[in-house]
Amino acid sequence: MTVDPKEFFREATLRICGSLDIEKALHQCLLYIRQFIPVGQLGFHIYHRDAGIVETVAIAGPDSYEAISLKAQLSQKGRKQVEDQRSVRVRVIERLGDDPVTGPVAGRLDALDLSAIVMDLVLERKMLGVFSAFNNGRESFREEHVKLLSLLGKPCAIALTNSLRYRELENLKNRLTDDNRYFQEELLRMSGEDVIGAEQGLKTVMDMVRQVAPLESPVLLLGETGTGKEVVANTIHKSSLRKDGPFIKVNCGAMPPNLLDSELFGYEKGAFTGAVTERRGRIERAHGGTLFLDEIGELSAEAQVRLLRVLQEKEIDRVGGSRTIRVNIRIIAATHQDLDHMLEKKEFRPDLFFRLKVFPIILPPLRKRTCDIPALIHYFIEKKCQEMKRIIIPTPSSGAVDRLLGYSWPGNIRELENAVERSLILDQGDLLHFNEINPGPRNEAVPSIVGAIQPMGFFHDLDSVMRQHIMTVLAACNGRVEGDKGAARILGIHPSTLRKRMKKLKIPFGLKDPADKGLNFLSKK
Repeated sequence: MTVDPKEFFREATLRICGSLDIEKALHQCLLYIRQFIPVGQLGFHIYHRDAGIVETVAIAGPDSYEAISLKAQLSQKGRKQVEDQRSVRVRVIERLGDDPVTGPVAGRLDALDLSAIVMDLVLERKMLGVFSAFNNGRESFREEHVKLLSLLGKPCAIALTNSLRYRELENLKNRLTDDNRYFQEELLRMSGEDVIGAEQGLKTVMDMVRQVAPLESPVLLLGETGTGKEVVANTIHKSSLRKDGPFIKVNCGAMPPNLLDSELFGYEKGAFTGAVTERRGRIERAHGGTLFLDEIGELSAEAQVRLLRVLQEKEIDRVGGSRTIRVNIRIIAATHQDLDHMLEKKEFRPDLFFRLKVFPIILPPLRKRTCDIPALIHYFIEKKCQEMKRIIIPTPSSGAVDRLLGYSWPGNIRELENAVERSLILDQGDLLHFNEINPGPRNEAVPSIVGAIQPMGFFHDLDSVMRQHIMTVLAACNGRVEGDKGAARILGIHPSTLRKRMKKLKIPFGLKDPADKGLNFLSKK
């Protein structure tokens, strides 16, 4: 069949460059050129010079096509032929199995007895790979077939390089997605995955968290420094519909005002000296997820205006840019400052304040939730022992627990964690004494119950007092119920009686999951 070379070039090029999936493009090209050339299979191959390996990256036949990674090791003779003999870019191999270069490749493709037209693919004097056309097993290639295929050198080179770059981008995208997932998990782990006291001192807070987490409403976390606002923010994110998206934290108080805008909103290339490329800000990076703004009271007046636009319009402008970028984020803000007082002093914008204060959650200080201290102590002891690689996990002495419960903890949970770490460094034995903790006078005036009539709200019901006492003793015994060092002996009751009472008072014991280091920390021993 006669063919116009120009038409052949145009039609074959449209097909070979018609898809970024190079195997599909090869298949479409094969279906066209087999009308003029007795070809049974097309292939793309890449030579890895350092390893002396030919890698087949795509093959296509009349009925099937496939992207593969089939590698064939060349002999020294084959490597020398590839690297030194490049004078002929298009050549016919009468029997593939007889050639030191094509033989190993044909052996992997079960084509040793076939002939082939092999064409080097070169762009801008750079060798990219090889295009091969195996015959159909019945007819031989003639000179006119070689001339027709030679027309496709540049289109095949462009198609191969585009496909390889596309695959590289896809691989990088998958790696970035995997890395992002890993770093998000690490961030959540480092920030604290367990909410200690969820059914005790933080029960009211966690009830509010469960109510607001599935929604899209902004949340404002209020409380003293070290009360666990970031842990609660993590919990809201993990319990929301955005849990598979990013959780991006911004400490507004840790960034200089002159850098805050560029960190939050990003910048365009050339926006300022040193901006050699465009950069996404934290808000853009949180797209599809949650943005946690810690220490929101430290935001500058200019940043407050721009953040208000994010809340209202869900859009931003990068620094130095004129293009509006839409963002889909949920904002959780936190502060230890009195925003109402800042509002009165005109240090915080009222419109931003009321947008953020849709659902405020106040975290109580540790001195208001002393019932959680035994569980927190045990959690931090295990955590710090793992970090310090201590094999034997010590327990607090009975006197130490009393001191810890009587201390006011002005630094809250963060101070308690530091106290545990400091005691682990100072006390190398089986007991932690916390000698550096001196309860002293509390910051709050606690009325004496002796010889005075107290307000009714001061007293606790008997179950609460009993529950607190049992948990204190259990913490001192490292969760042991039975035995000479068990809580039952100290309390003077039978172990089974103690367990029944613990069950009645909803005191957790027994590890339900080896990975669960939260409330269920007590042993069944």
